[in-house]
Amino acid sequence: MTPKAPTVLLFGIYPGGVTGDDAGGLTSGKPDDPALISQSLDRLQGRADRPFLVRAYTAFDTATRLGGPHPIATPTAAVQFAVHGRRLDLVAQYRSAGGDVAGYCAFLRELVHQYGSITSTLQVTEEPNVTSNPVLDGYYPSVREAIVQGVSAAKAQARELGHSHLRIGFNTTPLFGPAASFVTELTDLGGDGFVADLDYVGLDFFPDVFRPVSASDLADAVEGVLRHHRESVLTPAGLGHLPLHITEHGWPTGPERPAHRQAEVVDTVVCVIAAQATRLGLSGYTHFALRDADSAHPGLFHQFGLTSDDYAPKPAFETMRRLVERFSV
Repeated sequence: MTPKAPTVLLFGIYPGGVTGDDAGGLTSGKPDDPALISQSLDRLQGRADRPFLVRAYTAFDTATRLGGPHPIATPTAAVQFAVHGRRLDLVAQYRSAGGDVAGYCAFLRELVHQYGSITSTLQVTEEPNVTSNPVLDGYYPSVREAIVQGVSAAKAQARELGHSHLRIGFNTTPLFGPAASFVTELTDLGGDGFVADLDYVGLDFFPDVFRPVSASDLADAVEGVLRHHRESVLTPAGLGHLPLHITEHGWPTGPERPAHRQAEVVDTVVCVIAAQATRLGLSGYTHFALRDADSAHPGLFHQFGLTSDDYAPKPAFETMRRLVERFSV
């Protein structure tokens, strides 16, 4: 089945600084500066009527009290950035140690009530295929049931409220070998109703971050991952018709990771996505992240930003701005 996607891309960015790390914790650094975030978003968006996503994260866990309201964890007070044509790309994480799927579904319905009018995409869980890190949702029991039931719960609530603009989806990281069955397991579990309620699938991927890829091989590697995900993961699972949105991509600066190389990586990845958008059904690209968590920290997870932690642009910021202007809806 030929996937349906526009020939131009919907862009977005996570404008916070906090990131997860590989040890199951979160990075720390300077607090968000709303005024500087807004200025940066305005520059990246380019014009006020251009659709642009503001990625934001909240979570359901043992401390969540149903009945709301539910604050967004990061970036701080994210609602203030959903203006001038921008809408939220809201990630609803599932971190229930007790496997409370029913509670998570209620949480999603309340999120649709609270944020649905200013949200474009609601992502049900975050990287649910990753089982080794407590920051990510695959660590928690019954995550597959949470996705299947959560997507349908959120979609039903959106329909009831008349939020026809609100797209519901889930994401994964790249899936290879036996792990590629993860999406098929979801569609087997959820059946036709789950598939019908899905509007898109997301992909978090970070080429040349965790496994080195030479500059000369990067474009081919990116295209190969995207083609594999469409043809060998989504299509066999019965989701070949759905748009694929790149929900997180970035490349951190730091020791032996020069800022000019970050700009080159962003340019290469986005240009491949744009070139393959129609053939592979790629609907959009969201960058992770706007600013560093801590520009003085040499760790891999502290310098993903297009700007330093004081919002001074790196070369990749201007690269991203030009790419938005060139390829955006």
